[in-house]
Amino acid sequence: MKVVVLGAGAVGGYYGGQLARTGNEVTCFARGANLAALRDRGLEIQTPEGTLQVSMNATDRIDALPPADFTIVGVKSYSLEAMAPALRHCAQQGATIVPLLNGVDTAQRLIELGVPAANVIGGLTRISVVLTAPGVVKRSSAFQSVIVGEFDGLITPRVEAIVAAFQGAGVDAQASAQIQLELWRKFVFIAALAAACGLARAPIGHLQSSALGVRLLERAIREVVAVGRASGVPFPDDEESRHIAMIGQLPPTIKPSFLVDLESGGQNELEVLSGAVSRFADALGVATPIHDAVTAALRRPSA
Repeated sequence: MKVVVLGAGAVGGYYGGQLARTGNEVTCFARGANLAALRDRGLEIQTPEGTLQVSMNATDRIDALPPADFTIVGVKSYSLEAMAPALRHCAQQGATIVPLLNGVDTAQRLIELGVPAANVIGGLTRISVVLTAPGVVKRSSAFQSVIVGEFDGLITPRVEAIVAAFQGAGVDAQASAQIQLELWRKFVFIAALAAACGLARAPIGHLQSSALGVRLLERAIREVVAVGRASGVPFPDDEESRHIAMIGQLPPTIKPSFLVDLESGGQNELEVLSGAVSRFADALGVATPIHDAVTAALRRPSA
């Protein structure tokens, strides 16, 4: 298949490289040192299974992005607006837009940025991968999963084709008839983890080791689930307990990417995590004191 990757960093670069490795025609939209590295020597992919080098096309010109079957959006949520011209260009050429961003309102944001709703499907990934240097990505997790789906619940040929491409690249990919539920399930996990670790400025082990830390995590989880239910998300009765158990089993050294960004002093995804929980809660009349406090405490002065 023909694939365009917008944002050839950790997530976008990794999946773009794996798709290119297995015979797909991949073009990455990149800039700066990363673009230079991709052009000069290709992408180095480091995984627990070994290291490989992949060649693929790379450009920093929107008009050089070719028509594609689908476009992977791998930028951070705060960079989505800056990517709008490239997104519209890809959609106008017929590409299906597959966002792999954090948050549950990405599709609506894409539509507001001028991407036709018909071109947008839901997507998410679960993976631990970082860009360690220009042109070098490292996956540390044993898992690499992608879920995609139409928002009307139909399993369409385009969804099946995208899933098949990812599966052919060795990715645990699946189509979902309930993509909104899947997006919210990931959102519960990452929003609660980011809130608690961000507030504590510490890895998950610091919270797991104390009764108050565990209580903070549990309340952060319950608030997001409550907002989801009020929004009409069909969570099962045991949703909270499932997430509490999952987070309780995480290795103590785990740091959510939000905490890494917070510690670096750069941009972070607060507004699509706890900030979004608070906004949704206000509109729905749901109390979310944990996420309200996190948003108030950690919001950048200019936000």
